[in-house]
Amino acid sequence: MKRWISLCIAIAAALIGSVFPFGNPTAEAAAPTMVHYGSQNGDVWDVQARLNRLGYPTTLDGIYGLETERQVIEFQKDHRLRIDGIVGPETWAHLKKTQPTKVSRDERMWMARAVYSEARGEPYKGQVAVAAVVLNRLQSDQFPNTAKGVILEEGAFTAVSDGQIWLKPDHEAHRAVQDAINGWDPTEGALYYFNPDTATSDWIWSRPQIKKIGKHIFAR
Repeated sequence: MKRWISLCIAIAAALIGSVFPFGNPTAEAAAPTMVHYGSQNGDVWDVQARLNRLGYPTTLDGIYGLETERQVIEFQKDHRLRIDGIVGPETWAHLKKTQPTKVSRDERMWMARAVYSEARGEPYKGQVAVAAVVLNRLQSDQFPNTAKGVILEEGAFTAVSDGQIWLKPDHEAHRAVQDAINGWDPTEGALYYFNPDTATSDWIWSRPQIKKIGKHIFAR
């Protein structure tokens, strides 16, 4: 029996090797993404956020420009890494010792619900902005200390009042939440947002406005 089991295992290994002759494609896909000058993607936001947490200040804009490259070089010098201004596997390994904002799976789902119900149809940047507002409220002592509490606070979100909060969020909403957690805040610290075409509250209009993204105005 043991000999039969060993034979089956050997056959299975041979089959896997013939289908994936260069190794497990899943493991390869999980390898760190290399980012460098000119890159513009979610990984750049992640790099910039981690650099800022470690004391290497750079603008959180998702663009791997000269400023970000300089800070990566400084980080590499300080950590005795290869100095090339490129975030490859070795630099990623050191940067990832600094973890992004910790948000539980349940909290992420609540944030994705808020993004989808409040901002579906908005530009992607506007969806990230809604997620960022939730995170900004979490960091403020003016609001509840959980994403669920922030979102379900009475009168805080229109989607809660009209029931759209229970719609199932799509992949883009989840991706927007992750980008916000990684450090992208298109709102520059906003705690509020509103649609100027439908807002009737005098109070919300009194808040100091930061910028408009899509149909929403973001404010402090």
